[in-house]
Amino acid sequence: MKVSPARPRSRRVLDQSLLVLGATTLAAGLGAMALAPGVSLASSHREAPLIAGDPRADNTDVYAFTSPDKADTVTMVANWIPMEEPNGGPNFYAFGDDLRYTIKVDNSGDGVADITYSWRFRSSYRDAADQFLYNTGQVTSLNDPDLNFRQVYDLVITSGGRSRTVLSGVPAAPSRTGKASMPDYATLRNQATFGLPGGGKTYAGQTEDPFFADLRVFDLLYGGDLSERGQDTLAGYNVNTIAIQVPKRQLALRGTPSRNPVIGVWSTTERRGVTVNDSRKASSRAQWKQVSRLGNPLVNEVVVPLKFKDAFNTLNPSQDRTVQPVVDKVYDPILPKLIERVYGIPAPATPRNDLAEIYLTGICKVCGPIKADLNAHRLNKDAPLRKIVPAEELRLNMAVPPTARPKRLGVLAGDLAGFPNGRRLADDVIDISLQAVEGAAQTGVLVPALADGDKVDTNEVPFGGSFPYVALPHTKNVNRGPAAAGRNARQSSMENTAASPGMKTTQAGVVAGVGAILLGLGGFRLRRRDRDS
Repeated sequence: MKVSPARPRSRRVLDQSLLVLGATTLAAGLGAMALAPGVSLASSHREAPLIAGDPRADNTDVYAFTSPDKADTVTMVANWIPMEEPNGGPNFYAFGDDLRYTIKVDNSGDGVADITYSWRFRSSYRDAADQFLYNTGQVTSLNDPDLNFRQVYDLVITSGGRSRTVLSGVPAAPSRTGKASMPDYATLRNQATFGLPGGGKTYAGQTEDPFFADLRVFDLLYGGDLSERGQDTLAGYNVNTIAIQVPKRQLALRGTPSRNPVIGVWSTTERRGVTVNDSRKASSRAQWKQVSRLGNPLVNEVVVPLKFKDAFNTLNPSQDRTVQPVVDKVYDPILPKLIERVYGIPAPATPRNDLAEIYLTGICKVCGPIKADLNAHRLNKDAPLRKIVPAEELRLNMAVPPTARPKRLGVLAGDLAGFPNGRRLADDVIDISLQAVEGAAQTGVLVPALADGDKVDTNEVPFGGSFPYVALPHTKNVNRGPAAAGRNARQSSMENTAASPGMKTTQAGVVAGVGAILLGLGGFRLRRRDRDS
């Protein structure tokens, strides 16, 4: 099934059934906003209008990749609570007790989760009456009596209409309150990593924010002066992370990844009722409501118009095609027009069937103009074609093996395990997305004027070589007064590496390799230096 491309206003007549469903969905989302003016219904680094009101529900990034050191598994990582300042005491950063955090997998292509992993957290204090501190002494284990604030969680897996609790009351790693309080956070992380029945493992706790970008891109694309790029806006900040590693056979349609290698992944946050109070306090016993959703990076930030951002986060992917104003912005996106106004680079012709292929259908030879079979659900031999629908999901072909030399531009560089085939921690999604929106995925040629992207090519600290791959949390405060302007990524890296001796210098979340020949994208070439490898 294909989604209708953008049409001239005079001809834009929606199918009545889609109009009713889309209007109903949007009304429901806007109605929820009216009930809670201080609560966010948004995700991905505060990009939607109400995000500042609900950081614990704010899903900042989602990653899905074949595990580089365990190639028969897939690792999925989802992050919450953007811009965590390391010295954000005395209460620091907690998952919300009134929230349900999920990672969802669609292996049939109908836009509905076939497998859902759900985490529910519970908080407690050892001494709330006579202490104000998060910890009262040096914390050397998760059971340390000096750890005053604690969170435990249950992990529930839902598949085939049945739910089972696979972990109950296991501890999450605490916020890292500093080197004096938690000198060996790697040990705490190891203690908070748990095996799963049937293989795999999971981790919940604080990590360094793996997203790297110069977010001044939102200041009219650096104000028309590309010489001002290169500052990693997110350097030094932490996030709360949930990661899970799962055998591929548990994710694939009918349990056969060799026949059905493609999965779609997204994450959501759900809340019972509505509250504008501390999210650790009990709320009403209403039904669970989805308040955040994230699949591909930057979709809600740069594709969805402001009017629909909050409501978009309440949708299931199966509903995406019913909201034509949002679909239209995939086929006729806003960003290329802004780039044309600011830098004079002509916007590619519309409709943008290549972007629809990347965001809505997956990439395959019969799906659109990108002539390669990569990550569309149509490639699953057992998928019922009549039930496959356009839906915004982070699609991953699990058959693409890891590579020893990943390229930060992923598929655009012929590295088929990179974004938009899943997303690895080291994939430079800002640069990839800028080039893709300018047509590079279709032409195979980078736009020269934007070839350097935001000039933030790597994370400020190295990722790990084993699960959960994300780096340990920072301990140094980001804002240091007048001296802060001189702090660079190298200094930040040295500080965090010194505080995290257990981390290995490696690029994590890497995948792919022989894919260029395997999947027919060998024609993509980059005019880049060796540092892109």
